[in-house]
Amino acid sequence: MSNQKYLIRGASLLGEDTADILVADGTIARVGQGIEADGADVVEAQGLVALPGLVDVHTHLREPGREDAETVETGTRAAAAGGYTAVCAMANSNPVADTAGLVEQVWELGRQAGWADVHPIGAVTVGLEGERLSEIGAMADSRAAVRMFSDDGKCVHNAVLMRRALEYVKTFDGVVAQHAQEPLLTDGAQMNEGSVSADLGLAGWPAVAEEAIIARDVLLAQHVGSRVHICHVSTQGSVEIIRWAKQRGVDVTAEVTPHHLLLTDESVRSYDPVYKVNPPLRTREDVDALRDAVADGTIDVVGTDHAPHPVEAKECEWACAAMGMTGLETALSIVQQTLVETGRIGWGDVARIMSTEPARIARIDDQGRPLAEGEPANIVLVDPAAHRVVEPEKHQSKGRNSPYRSLEIPGAVQATFFKGHPTVLDGHINTPRALVAQAD
Repeated sequence: MSNQKYLIRGASLLGEDTADILVADGTIARVGQGIEADGADVVEAQGLVALPGLVDVHTHLREPGREDAETVETGTRAAAAGGYTAVCAMANSNPVADTAGLVEQVWELGRQAGWADVHPIGAVTVGLEGERLSEIGAMADSRAAVRMFSDDGKCVHNAVLMRRALEYVKTFDGVVAQHAQEPLLTDGAQMNEGSVSADLGLAGWPAVAEEAIIARDVLLAQHVGSRVHICHVSTQGSVEIIRWAKQRGVDVTAEVTPHHLLLTDESVRSYDPVYKVNPPLRTREDVDALRDAVADGTIDVVGTDHAPHPVEAKECEWACAAMGMTGLETALSIVQQTLVETGRIGWGDVARIMSTEPARIARIDDQGRPLAEGEPANIVLVDPAAHRVVEPEKHQSKGRNSPYRSLEIPGAVQATFFKGHPTVLDGHINTPRALVAQAD
């Protein structure tokens, strides 16, 4: 580990008190006023908000098998640029991450890249086929120490398999992250079912297809006494079901994506496939309900659902286009725009929904920690007064399928410290942290 020291001077901790932060040997050595440190590189942070390094519970890194869309290296470089120090990599690679060997491979690729911690998410079922459980226990016992399992991209629609998965992960405090989509209700669906789909003549994707699975799974989780996490919640009805379940004491957590906090199905009128996503963009009423649900704690975290695709998969007719949007490099700005600047939450809440709670849900002990002495130096410095125009061609991700192209958004990451090393400095990508060999 590098012995380089950094003195972050005058940052606003969680948007409140101003303090200096001394980073040394990968940890926060001191926090206070007027710190002096001989030999330390000084990072002037007046006007910047300091947050714990962001943690994403929902990232698609595509490797192995789809390196044309993204790799662990490019995806985690994008994560660093967005202020993230840890990402959870979804299992729908090719081959699927449904074995101990595969999740260890992804975990090791993350270690070698050095931009952020990579925590693989294991598949719930073999090949995401929904027919038999994968090597859940072996993945949990592997070097990757998997604690989160999901067939994301597909729903675990078989209730018996879902129950067994919930029972299995309970034995080691794991969690099943469900992609809530009843397949029979969404066969051939292209966008949200509603007035816009009727106008455009596109097959509709009803809200009930999401809500029915969530209702079933919170009841299963209550019956089993296990943890369940709901991926990319998108409807007002889903929010109401999750709120009801939490009131009943069900151990359920939920996430929302940045794009579901900002965009609506009105964008689809352009027929631009960049707006084609799963679950689909919903209505303004849904967006408002999602924002309120984050503010009142019904929705626990923001997950990017970063889903990069090669250009040819998006620059084609709507019906043939792949579903998904990039998100790692814009997520913090969209949260600032939709939640902070609308007065729903403060920067301390941003730390909770984008760092502390994601780390807790995924059981990542050394991430999402307080900005306090002795804690790991995973820190992001954001300039809330900055404004920038989204230019996907300048992103670190291979994916260019950002729905925010040419949009002016607030906030800019000025520095990201990953285990004490600046992967982003002065608003520019720096170098990955030099990793040392670690014991198994």
